[in-house]
Amino acid sequence: MPRVKLEEQTTYEFTFQVTLHPRDINYGGHLGNDSLVTLVGSARAEMFHSMGLSEGDLGDGKTGIIMIDLVMNYRAEAFVFEKLDISTHVGEMLSSGFRIFHRITRDDRLIALAEAGVMTFDYTTHRVAHVPQAFIEAVGKAQKKPG
Repeated sequence: MPRVKLEEQTTYEFTFQVTLHPRDINYGGHLGNDSLVTLVGSARAEMFHSMGLSEGDLGDGKTGIIMIDLVMNYRAEAFVFEKLDISTHVGEMLSSGFRIFHRITRDDRLIALAEAGVMTFDYTTHRVAHVPQAFIEAVGKAQKKPG
């Protein structure tokens, strides 16, 4: 069966660290796919927060995001009480959306890659919206930071 194959990005501007708990482990004894979706969602929220934004307000007081797709590729197992780093990069920005790339590692070992497509949405009119300039500027500033 063909797979969607994700590739690592050259840079990731944001990193969120998490410790796996028993609730994150599935019947196979390792990180469950449902938990990875939740962890990636938390990393995404942390990324927005670090820029002074949120998923419901990308800087203009009315535009948020709606996830339109999510793909995950597992590369290795992860186990209870291990610490994972979830690194995040915003890329492929279009007029009404962008892609968010995640790299999940443990001690520099690749555990998984995830990629989400998001559409920008005006919650006051309930219509697709343009990416706010405030968000574009916040991402640009984060991507120019050294280190």
